[in-house]
Amino acid sequence: MTLTADGRWLFAGRALRTFSFGYLSLALALYLAARGFSAGAIGGILTATLVEDAVFTALVSGLANRVGRRRVLTACSLLISFAGVMLAVGDRPWVLVVGAVLGTLSPSGQEAGPFSPVEQALLPATVSRDARTRVFAWYNVAGYVPAALGSLAAAAWLRAAAALGMEELSGFRALLWFYAANGVMLAFVYRRLSPAAEVTAARPDAARLGLHRSRRIVFELAGLQAVDSLAGGFIVQSLLVYWFHVRFGAGPEALGPLFFGTNLLSAVSFLVAARVADRIGLLNTMVFSHLPSNVLLCLVPLAPSFPLAAVLLLARHLLSQMDVPTRQAYTMALVTPDERPAAAGFTTSARGLAQAVAPAISGLALQRAASGLPFFLAGGLKIAYDLALYFRFRNVKLPDKETES
Repeated sequence: MTLTADGRWLFAGRALRTFSFGYLSLALALYLAARGFSAGAIGGILTATLVEDAVFTALVSGLANRVGRRRVLTACSLLISFAGVMLAVGDRPWVLVVGAVLGTLSPSGQEAGPFSPVEQALLPATVSRDARTRVFAWYNVAGYVPAALGSLAAAAWLRAAAALGMEELSGFRALLWFYAANGVMLAFVYRRLSPAAEVTAARPDAARLGLHRSRRIVFELAGLQAVDSLAGGFIVQSLLVYWFHVRFGAGPEALGPLFFGTNLLSAVSFLVAARVADRIGLLNTMVFSHLPSNVLLCLVPLAPSFPLAAVLLLARHLLSQMDVPTRQAYTMALVTPDERPAAAGFTTSARGLAQAVAPAISGLALQRAASGLPFFLAGGLKIAYDLALYFRFRNVKLPDKETES
């Protein structure tokens, strides 16, 4: 698989971005708790962040072709810096809330903002047709491995800061300043994209949300993916960190390696997914890997000890993300090339809005001695999504079979 120069810059930007998201997600809930926010308040802030992110992504994705993709990616990079600065310098709760909600950060440790929809629309043009599923697999590896390293780095830094005698809040603030600096570096990366990253004017018949022939099927996909994303919102990484902390008393020294492991196993699963999809197809790979992972998810809160709960979570991540590159490749294969930015933006925004509902509910549930309710809600909804997706699309043929390879 040979990438163009633009493809390499996209991979570099994703790696830098998700490294930053990964380490901040480990520290975010703990930082807010150290600043005096309750579990319910933390859940509410994360919900507000996700709502703003989903709405912003929908608006910006629709304007990306008109404003310029490079400009959109650069401007959104600077919102990462805004979030880091506001959280680092804020002395009052409302300043922290403004930074978390209006800036760009990721409670899940993965994507936030319109970066991914724009990049997904660009990726098919950076490789040959027969490498599209593989490029989406490696694209997700370029997100999850850096996110895993970010979680590990955050835990290592907080341990080192404590050993050096730094106050807890000072250690957290150092991470936030580094987060702000990474946003500036990311802006420079996106300025290196070539003019080929831009597109010509949209087709006249694509005026409605940028979709024409595939409008109905994209809406159906987005609706189903919203259910999956709603379920995922109950267990975003920041809330899992908090749950393990409250339930088992686990600190950063244990949680950093754990979430390094979950992200690393997710990265491995992406590469496996591409090979499995070659044999059984994109849809079957999406569904038949996701179902058992959700059973494992429901078992996590039933574990009596931290080691067993951690093993179940790790086993779940070996399977749970195999649907990500296959889902992205499947969506891009279903639509015509000129519909790809709109399809990626619309499905991403639908997922984001649905996911935004869940953290506030989880935060309230976690106030009751680390309740297992978020795990059961997430697992049950995800199983329902898998079954609905399979029975709706099992007879739908892709327009171009070559895109499955």
